[in-house]
Parts: sequence; C-alpha cells; structure tokens
Amino acid sequence: MTAHDGMYIDGAWRPAATAATIEVRNPADERVIATVPAGTAEDIDAAVRAARAALPAWRATAPAERAARLTALRDRLAARADEIAATITAELGCPTSFSTRVQAALPIAVTGSYAELAASYAFEEKLGNSTVLHEPVGVVGAITPWNYPLHQITNKVAPALAAGCTVVLKPAEDTPLTARLFAECVDAAGIPAGVFNLVTGLGTVAGQALAEHEGVDLVSFTGSTAVGKKIGALAGGAVKRVALELGGKSANVILPGADLAKAVGVNVADVIRNAGQSCNALTRMLVHADQYDEAVALAAQGFAACAPGDPTAPETRLGPVVNARQRDRVRGFIAQGVKEGARLVAGGEDAPEGLELGYYVRPTVFADVTPDMTIAQEEIFGPVLSVLRYEDEAEAVRIANGTVYGLAGAVWAADEQTAVAFARRLDTGQVDINGGRFNLLAPFGGYKQSGVGRELGPHGLSEYLQTKSLQF
Repeated sequence: MTAHDGMYIDGAWRPAATAATIEVRNPADERVIATVPAGTAEDIDAAVRAARAALPAWRATAPAERAARLTALRDRLAARADEIAATITAELGCPTSFSTRVQAALPIAVTGSYAELAASYAFEEKLGNSTVLHEPVGVVGAITPWNYPLHQITNKVAPALAAGCTVVLKPAEDTPLTARLFAECVDAAGIPAGVFNLVTGLGTVAGQALAEHEGVDLVSFTGSTAVGKKIGALAGGAVKRVALELGGKSANVILPGADLAKAVGVNVADVIRNAGQSCNALTRMLVHADQYDEAVALAAQGFAACAPGDPTAPETRLGPVVNARQRDRVRGFIAQGVKEGARLVAGGEDAPEGLELGYYVRPTVFADVTPDMTIAQEEIFGPVLSVLRYEDEAEAVRIANGTVYGLAGAVWAADEQTAVAFARRLDTGQVDINGGRFNLLAPFGGYKQSGVGRELGPHGLSEYLQTKSLQF
C-alpha cells in the first residue's frame, strides 16, 4: 500500500490542508492499494488562485507554443503508457487488454489531436466589417469520473489548454492514482506553473467547492445526471458556464434485413466493454418481432461466453465493477428486472461462481422487456442488456426516444440509406451506422438529460472559448 501525499498546485506538489485521506481499493480483490489526500475547500481555493494567477500569461501564449506543450504532454503520456494501463487496471478493475488498447492509448491520441487543433484553429475570423475573436473562457474547474479516468481528464484538460484556459482538476475519488500520473506528465512536459492544478478529494467536499468557487469561469463535469443537475444549479447561481456530459440509455436498433449476427455481436461486446461502465453503452437492443427470438438467443450465447475474471489475466474480457456500491446497485437493478416481469436469459443477481471476493457482477441479458420497465428507463452502468421487441419502424422510434436520455445509439439496416434515414429520427447526440468506427474528432455529447455541450475535436475546443466581436 502506497501513501501518497500532496496536491499538485502552482507547478509543485504541496501538502494538503488537512491530514485526511481517501483509500483506493483494487476492485478485483478489495485490497487497499493506496491512499491520497482528501482535499478541502482550502485546497481548492489555493488551486483556483494559482490558476487565476497563471491565466494572463497562458492566454497570451501563442497557439503554436500551446500546441508544442500539448505535443510534449502527449509524448510523456505515451512514454508511460504501460504504467498508466497497469494503474487503471489496479484502481478500476479494467481488464489489462482494454486498459492498454483503450484506457491508455485513446487519451494519448486525444491529446495529440488538440495539439494539432491548437496550431490550426481559427481563433480569429472576419464577418463583414467585424473581426470575431475566439478567446479563452478563463479558469476551468474540471470534475471527472472513474469509468475512463484518463480519457475523461484529457477530454477536458487538453482542449482547455489548447484554448488558452487554465485548469483545476478534481478527479473521481475511486481513481485518483491515474490523475496523479497525469499531473506528473504535465510537469515533465514543461507546462507553466499554475496552468494545470490537481486536487484529490470527495465530490461532496472538493467537487462542490470547485463548482461554486467564484474564481472559476466554467465547470466541466462528467458523471451522473443527478449530480450534473446539482452542479448546474451551483454554477447557475454565479451565472458561470457549464459543460455537462451525463448519463445515457442508448438504443441499438436492428432493422429488418440487417446482418443480425453481426449487430448482436457488436452489441454484446459494447455492453461487456469496461464492465458496462460506459455512459454511451448500447444497453437497449431493439429487434423486430420476426427476428426477436433469434436475437435473444444470440445475445444470451454471447454473454455466456464472457465470464468475469481476473482483470490482469490476458484472456479476461470482463473484470469487476469499480466498487461495492456499484456492484450492489447493478445487482439491485437485476433483481428489479426480475420483479417487474422481464425474462432472465443469461446471468442474474448472484455473485459469479468462484468470485465471491471482489466487486464482480454476472453479465446479464433480459428478454421480454417493455419500455416502461425500470431496466429499460434507468442507467444501470453495468454489464446488463435489455432486449425489446417492436412491430414497425414507428414503434421502434418511439421506444428508442422514450427515455430522458439522448447520448448515443446505433442503427443497423440492409443498406446505409435506410439506416441514416432512421438515425435522423433519433433524439441523440451520436449514432453509429452499421457498426461505424469511433471518430475522436467527432463531437460527443447528448440531447435531453444526457448533458449540455460537446467534447472532442473542434466542437470540444469551442466549449472553452468565448466570443468577442470588433466592429470597423
């Protein structure tokens, strides 16, 4: 067990305001592997003051220089990719293969993309007799979740730095070790003191202090819709900007004539990914009545082949969820599904055989799910798939749009034209067409209660800019 001390504030590791600490547990065996300081409002205040002091010089830095610092940060992250992957596996329980391929690699690519954007973005433009300036919004308070601990950090910090903003980061208390590694890379990349600051702590203490601090100009939060509403209210009291990437209940719509086996196989892999702890996971599969039984059988077969196991084993695809609270929450939803009459065709609420220790959940598939059931409406955030039946496209649209969320989705059809036509009718921020590949430059964010604003690419950069016009 490693006892970490200090907060990264104003370019140095400084003692926390109190001696209080947070335990970090390995979800696979429940051991305490580290402690980190539990930051307070006093620590947040020191970090915000450092960020404000650093803001004038950083915003005046040429975009090419900001790009160079981001390139250096990308290179530092790449040099420590194996260490980052191992750390994420240890504190999140994510299988090593996924930690290496996605959890460590994707943030490196995102950081590199913002280095390129910082150098090429049109921070000034001409509109008639006006020059329009796109200027940094100021000090950013970034509050990040545990499910993609480094990716969500770079999704906020990289565009903020590219825009000329300074940042105070409050990472999730379950995965603070990855954030500390990131801070070390920032320091090694030569980013000036105060431009990036890190305070670890509880959301109810450090997170709230950051959201309501008068020295913060924008709060960028990723997490649950319930917490996002609270942060929006705190920020609204000071009329400060917010960027909120919140929950999801995404639908995978399989239209008649689509490649059913491929569509179901992709859906299974998507829900298994990261133990179902992805806000954009395709946790509702909508299938036409004529193919429903076949799709259910394929999904059950796919889930049965994904037994949970030791996340450090190379062959493991499904590890534990992040903590005991999340494990119990997911199992509670499974019990609720059974209670409300859904048919359990794979998995269940019991602990996986031989894995009584650790925060493991059995991968679970429900059939005969109706749109009004709890498991079809609420975000479960675990490896649980609900399969719903529809009779025609109009009903499929109603079911797909029939939740408070609108983050992501997928459509499968016999041809691209049919799939796109259906996708245009979905109230969601991103739709994959016939298995479309992830694009780190495409805007990511939601409709309805899935959030406000967008991340990634130029749209993600614009969240950290404000507009001024000069008339001549």
